[in-house]
Amino acid sequence: MEKQELQILRDLPIEQVAERLGLHVSRHKALCPFHDDHHASLSFNTKKNSFRCFVCDQHGGTIDLVMQTLNKPFRDACQWLNNDILSTPLFSRRGAGGEASFDPSRYQKYFDRPYLSPVARHFLFSERRLDPHVVSWCRLSSWRDRNGVHWLQIPYYDQNGQLIGIQNRNLSLPLQGEVGGGQPRFRFPAGSQCGIYNLPVLNRLHEGEDLYITEGASDCWAMLSAGHKAIAIPSATLLKPQDVKQLETLNLKLGTQFHMYPDQDEPGERLFLQLKKILPDLQHHHLPPNCKDYSDYYLQLKTTPPHRVLRILRILQTKN
Repeated sequence: MEKQELQILRDLPIEQVAERLGLHVSRHKALCPFHDDHHASLSFNTKKNSFRCFVCDQHGGTIDLVMQTLNKPFRDACQWLNNDILSTPLFSRRGAGGEASFDPSRYQKYFDRPYLSPVARHFLFSERRLDPHVVSWCRLSSWRDRNGVHWLQIPYYDQNGQLIGIQNRNLSLPLQGEVGGGQPRFRFPAGSQCGIYNLPVLNRLHEGEDLYITEGASDCWAMLSAGHKAIAIPSATLLKPQDVKQLETLNLKLGTQFHMYPDQDEPGERLFLQLKKILPDLQHHHLPPNCKDYSDYYLQLKTTPPHRVLRILRILQTKN
C-alpha cells in the first residue's frame, strides 16, 4: 500500500477500531484481549491515537491493534481496516459512542475565507509554482499547531460542493522516520472521506472533454495549473463503489476522455492498470525519465526555456 493509504488507516480513531474488534471501551479503557484481564488494563490515548496495556505491555496503533487482536499479518490487517472500516458508511459517519465523527460545520469557516501563512505561500507559489486561481479554486488554507508545526489544509468536497473531509499536509520538517522527526506527513480529522479529490470540477465537464486522473492532490494542482481539468485519487483500492460508478457514468454518458501520467514507479503503473479495468479507454502518457511524477514535470516545464519545452512535448507525443 502507498504511504498515504497507510496514513489514512493509521489515523482511523483507535477507540472506534477497538469497538469494531469487539472490545468494550469505556473512559478510554477496555479489558485487554492479550491476557486474562479482569480490570480493564488496556488504555487508549486518543491524542496519540495509540493503545497500551500496562500489564502485558502490548502497545501500538490501529494496524498493530488489528494484527494482535485478530492474529493477522500486516497486509491482512490493513485489508481488514480498509474493507471493514473505511468501506462501512456507518463508521465514517458515527463514532464509537454514536456521536458524529466528522462535522463539516466545525471546519467550513476555515475554507470560506482561507488563510495562507507565509510558509504555505512559499510552498504553493515559490516551490510548487502553482497558479493562484487554482489555489483559490481548491480553497487551500493553512494553520499552525501548538508545537509550531505548519499544516496545509486540503478540503475534499463531493460533487455538490459539500465538505466531506480534510487532509492536513505537514509543511514542517523533519517527519516521522527522519532524524529528529516526530510528526506524520499527513493527518485526517476523524471521519474524513478523502477518496476522489476535486469532484466539483465534474460539473464543468462538457461532453467528450478531456479529464486527467492524478495520484494525490499535489499532482492535481499541477495539472490544473497547466490548464487541464483534473481529479485525483490516492489509490484505486480506496475507491468506494459510488466513486467507481461515478467514473463509469462519466465514461458512458458524457464520453469523457480520461488521461493519466502515472508516477514512474511500480505503484504508479499498478494504479494505472487498476483504473484501466474501470475505464478501458484510459490513455497512458509517459513522463520524461528525470521526472518521478507530474508535479516534477510541471516544474520542469515552468523553468525550461520555451524552445526546449516544445522539443520535450514533441518527444513525449512520439512516445504516446
